[in-house]
Amino acid sequence: MRGSECIMPEDEARIRTPFEGTRRMEWQESGELPAPLVLYRSEVPQAWVDYNDHMSESSYLLAFGHSADAFFRFVGIDEDYRAAGHSLFTVETHIHNISQARKGDSFELALAVLDVDAKRVHIMHMMRNVNTDEIVAAGEQLLVHVDTEIGRSATMGDQLFERISQLQQAHAGLERPAFIGRPLGIRRR
Repeated sequence: MRGSECIMPEDEARIRTPFEGTRRMEWQESGELPAPLVLYRSEVPQAWVDYNDHMSESSYLLAFGHSADAFFRFVGIDEDYRAAGHSLFTVETHIHNISQARKGDSFELALAVLDVDAKRVHIMHMMRNVNTDEIVAAGEQLLVHVDTEIGRSATMGDQLFERISQLQQAHAGLERPAFIGRPLGIRRR
């Protein structure tokens, strides 16, 4: 069986985040950092619902990606930063489905910086149903800082590393679910 093919104009043929093209969020050098960061809220649209009448796994990844993009802008990674030849790329993602989200459910994503070094950032997203206060899913990402001109990992600049380190310190006391950081696999006794 063949799927239907859709040809889109070049400028429309890629995924865009809700934050793309918006100004970066202003980092406050002084003041308390949010723990966790809640930078993305939305509703589950019909397009994210699958044949089981709940949010599909690919849509969770899309929502986590939107949350990550908001985080990037919060620490200073925007179109100008990327045009200068650097970005953060995802190298590993784990999605943990805890409950179900259905069409129209309001949710928010809380992001925590779990760890950081000169080239890598480990983050966690917790998706919460705003109406029931239930945790619906968690997303875990390992990001690498990249020099996009040479296509290799690169050390973060001092300002970016300092900002992400400050967030990691502010988030150090947050509760981590037991499944965060675990390898994927069938556990045998």
